[in-house]
Amino acid sequence: MTTAETTAGIAPENVHATLKNWILVDGYPLVCDLAASKGAQLVDSRSGKTYLDFFGCFGSTPIGWNPDCLQDPAFLEYARTSVINRPANSDLYTSEMATFVKSFGENLAPKGFKHSFFIDGGALAVENALKVAFDWKVRRNRSKGVDSDVGTKALHFRHAFHGRSGYTMSLTNTDPNKVNYFPKFDWPRVDSPALTFPLTEENLAAVREGEEESLKQIDSAFDQHGDNIACIIIEPIQAEGGDRHFRPEFMQALQARCERHDCLFIVDEVQTGFWASGKTWCHEHHNVQPDIIVFGKKSQQCGILCGEKIDLVPDNVFEMSSRINSTWGGNLVDMIRSTHIIQEVVAKDLGGNATNRGQQWLDGMNKLAASHDGFVSNVRGVGLIMGFDLPNSDARDACLSGMMEAGLMGLSCGTQTVRFRPHLAISGEDVELCLEKTAVALQGIA
Repeated sequence: MTTAETTAGIAPENVHATLKNWILVDGYPLVCDLAASKGAQLVDSRSGKTYLDFFGCFGSTPIGWNPDCLQDPAFLEYARTSVINRPANSDLYTSEMATFVKSFGENLAPKGFKHSFFIDGGALAVENALKVAFDWKVRRNRSKGVDSDVGTKALHFRHAFHGRSGYTMSLTNTDPNKVNYFPKFDWPRVDSPALTFPLTEENLAAVREGEEESLKQIDSAFDQHGDNIACIIIEPIQAEGGDRHFRPEFMQALQARCERHDCLFIVDEVQTGFWASGKTWCHEHHNVQPDIIVFGKKSQQCGILCGEKIDLVPDNVFEMSSRINSTWGGNLVDMIRSTHIIQEVVAKDLGGNATNRGQQWLDGMNKLAASHDGFVSNVRGVGLIMGFDLPNSDARDACLSGMMEAGLMGLSCGTQTVRFRPHLAISGEDVELCLEKTAVALQGIA
């Protein structure tokens, strides 16, 4: 292809056919118009149809399509050289990278979290969180006179999704198709006692019973494996597993067990962090202090933040050169974009907007559920992490199809859940339109 042909691009009507020559094409039938899409409006360049985007690229769209703050000529000029050149950030440092790291640390790192690591992809961020924990626990054991190299197991939960890379496939257990036939480690897996909404006494009693059983399983795992457990890892809300929420008391019990057994508490905030819940990190709703926070998606740049407990091991991975690393050390263009997005979120209190718009959706969706006499259930949400259940997967899939026909993009998760992951700057009008289009879809199947 010539330069002119490359910059002109493949015609929209030929996009799917072209891609099918080279990759599995099983995504949306539309072709995203990156120039025409704006805010929560995603435009199909093939048909010209506009969709209300509450899919949000699996929760990775931070402040909408083509936000004004990223259209500023000064920003575009600032980013230009980083589009042309991609340095190996791990060894070649730039002013742009330092600006991002400073902004990210000052605005997102909890008190005492002085260690950070950046890499492309949420799964690889989780992978390196595990490596931090394994290295830490083995060295910690040795310092206490434990001779063998134990400290290489990660206690995790049923319905978890932590990625599809090497270590993470031993944790992910939502859809067998995503991990079948790939070698996995035999690490302790325990029940995940999720809340059912509304929080009636009956529902709360059921989840407390589930928590008691899960904690018994955790205690049994520590009895069996002892110092070989390096960490407990959990998503504050299990997203792909079905938008499954936990009580603060359960999360606090997990942190207490990590303290009791001298292992690390890892919170996977790839989908729930970066103000998606209204707070900077979703785990803040649970009043817990993890040792490692994993981030990605909305933050644009993936990675981990680590707290003071890591320094109980003097020669931890942040003190030893090349214990964890990658060529790129993240992506400089993503870092530059993230820097300006953080500035926009803080300046306009988009975390507060996420809280308010999420409550607006929750109120409206509960009214919609009440009008469908049990067909819609378990309406739940924290900030803009929003979902509801239908009786089964067939009804859920039919609802999603009806939503697309009505011009609304959402997501499935679990066995019967519709979830929404809009951007942080959505308006009240966007929320009302989402509710209207959801109602249209439900009328077609209820």
